[in-house]
Amino acid sequence: MKIIDARGLECPKPVIKTKEAVDAGCNEISVVVDNEVAVSNVTRFLEGQGFSVKRAEGTMELEAVRTACAAEEKKSAGSLSVLFTSDKLGAESNGLGEVLMKAYIGTLLQKETPPSAVALMNEGVKMALPESSVADSLKELEKKGSSILVCGTCTKHFGITEKISVGVVSNMFEITEAVFSADNHIVIG
Repeated sequence: MKIIDARGLECPKPVIKTKEAVDAGCNEISVVVDNEVAVSNVTRFLEGQGFSVKRAEGTMELEAVRTACAAEEKKSAGSLSVLFTSDKLGAESNGLGEVLMKAYIGTLLQKETPPSAVALMNEGVKMALPESSVADSLKELEKKGSSILVCGTCTKHFGITEKISVGVVSNMFEITEAVFSADNHIVIG
């Protein structure tokens, strides 16, 4: 069993160290981290790679065993991802930027095929707060199958990690993979 001590490592290093072990062909991995965001990020990554993951009771140690071969990632024709780095569309102008953002995300909801991923970074993470004017629209996108990925480093910076009401608190590695695995990607902010 490969043992990875990722305590004290900044996001996304615990996932990257785990990926290195997976890429090296390890089928049994133990990962020790020191925060809940890392537990969540590493677990999602390993499960996406065909591992069964168990958390040791009362600890932040993950035991993972490969149970299936991970299917090669496939791009669906015309797939789209959107990366938002602001909670406003355009420059601030007495609320216009927020109104435009709400209209834009509402329009994404009208598409027959929603974006495969919606990533929120920098000020964009504020859109995942319950009081955001677009939070309900993001929840609807999530129900339609969009992955809503919220940058954990950013939520920590703004002191809002515990307040996030939509999507998953994620990491740079997962966000980059989700955004660039789509055929088309748009960056707004």
